[in-house]
Amino acid sequence: MACSGRKTLSFLLVFMLVYLHGASSQATGPAGQRKPFFERLRRLEEQFWRFQEVTLTHLQSIASNYNVSYNIDARFQSLEEDSQATALAVNRSQAIVLGDLAHLKSWVRKSQRRSRKVDTQLQALHLTLSAQGRQWAQEADEQKARQEALASLARDVQAMQDTLARLTLQIHSQGARLAVFEGHLQTDHHGPSAPALTLALTPSQPTKPGPGSLQLQRGRHTPGASALQNHPEDTSTLADPSIHRSLVRPQDPSQLARVPQGQGHICNVGPVFIFPNASTQNVLSFSPGLLSALRALSFCSWIRAAAGHLGTLLSYATQDNDNKLVLHGRDSLAPGSIHFVIGDPAFRELPLQPLLDGQWHHVCVVWASTEGRYWLHVDRRLAATGSRFRAGYEIPPGGSLVVGQEQDRVGGGFDGAEAFVGSVAGLAIWDRALVPGEVADLAMGRGLPTGAILTLANATWAGGFVRRISCTCLEHCP
Repeated sequence: MACSGRKTLSFLLVFMLVYLHGASSQATGPAGQRKPFFERLRRLEEQFWRFQEVTLTHLQSIASNYNVSYNIDARFQSLEEDSQATALAVNRSQAIVLGDLAHLKSWVRKSQRRSRKVDTQLQALHLTLSAQGRQWAQEADEQKARQEALASLARDVQAMQDTLARLTLQIHSQGARLAVFEGHLQTDHHGPSAPALTLALTPSQPTKPGPGSLQLQRGRHTPGASALQNHPEDTSTLADPSIHRSLVRPQDPSQLARVPQGQGHICNVGPVFIFPNASTQNVLSFSPGLLSALRALSFCSWIRAAAGHLGTLLSYATQDNDNKLVLHGRDSLAPGSIHFVIGDPAFRELPLQPLLDGQWHHVCVVWASTEGRYWLHVDRRLAATGSRFRAGYEIPPGGSLVVGQEQDRVGGGFDGAEAFVGSVAGLAIWDRALVPGEVADLAMGRGLPTGAILTLANATWAGGFVRRISCTCLEHCP
C-alpha cells in the first residue's frame, strides 16, 4: 500500500510541472489570448483543488487501510495464541478423558464381576425361596389341617361343654332332690316345728307338669313365690319328673334352712366389709369388672343383713345397659325378696327371708345359659330353682362391678333406698355353675372351689363409711 501512494504522488508532481510549462509558453503570446488563459488557469486551479481533496481522501483511506492491516496482524497473533491455549486445554482434557475412560473401564470390569456374583446370589436366593415356598405351602397345608383339627376339636369341646352342662343340670337336680329328702327326713325326725322344708308328694298326672311344679309357700302368705308365678316357664328340678311336688315353708322365716348348730364355726373366709348405713357413698368397687364374657355364673357370699330389707348385693353395668347383672333389693319390695336381673328387663324374684334375722347366712345364686337354668342356695339348702331364664344369653365383659349399690349409670346413679346395710364376707364369683357339693363345702367353710374369677381380695376401692375388718371366724365379727 505504501508503494502505491508514492507512485501516485510522483505522477501528480510530473503532471503539475507539465501544466506549468504550458501556461508559461502561452503567457508570452499576444494579449488577446490572455483572457482564455486565465479562464483555463482558474478551471485548472479548481481541478487542482478537487484533485487535492480526492488525493487527501485517498491518502486517508490508504492510512486507514494501513491501520486495519496492522490490527489484523495483531488479531492474527492473538488468535494464534488463543489456538495454542486451546490446543493445550484440549490436550489436558484429552488426558483427563483418557484417565476417566481408564477408570470407567476398570469400574465396568468390577461391575461385571459384581453382577456375576449378584447373579449367582440371586440364583441361590431363587433356589432358597423356591424351597421355602414349597416348605411354606407344606406348612400352609399342615396349618389348614391343624385348623380343621382345631375346628373339629372345638366342636368336640362344645359338645363336651353341652354334655357337661347337661350333667351339671342333672347334678343340680339330684342335689335338689337330696335336699328335699333331707328336709323330709328332718321333718319326720323333729316334727312339724322343725326348721326345714317339708315335702308333699303326690302321684304324677298323665298330663305334662304345669307351671306350678315348683311353688314356694309360706303359710297363708307367699311373697317369695311371686316371681315363679309371674314367669310360668319356670319348672322344678327338685326330684323325679314323674312326681308332682310342692315345697311348704314354715311360717317363721327365720326357721328356714341354715347351717345346723354344732357343726363348728365358719372361719378363714377372708376380709369382712361392713356397710353401716344406707348412704349412697357406701360402695365397694371392683376394677376391672368382668374380663371375659360369661355364659354361666355362680355368686356366693356370707351375708348378714342389718336392716328390714336386703338392698343391692351386686350390680354390674355396661354402657348399653346399666342392669346387665343385678341382685337387687329395695324397701318397696316384699321383705326378704330380691330381684335377680340378667340383661334388664328380664328378672326373677328370689326369696331370701332367712336373711332378715340379723345373723350370718350363706347365699349362692347359680345360673347357666344352657336352658336358662338357675338355682338359689341358702345355707347349703336349695331355696328356689327355675329354667328358661335368659337361655343362650351371654353377659359381656368390660363393665363396672360394685357391691352395696345399684347403678343407674356406669359407676354411679346410686339410690339410698336400694343400698345394702349389713356385712359381707367370703364373696366370690365363678364363670361356671357350681355343683351342690361345692356349694355345701362353701357353706361349711371348707374353702373356695377352684376357678373363682373375682373375690373380695380384688376390691379396688371402698367408698363412704364402708369399713374393712379381719375376723378369724364369722361368729366373732362385730
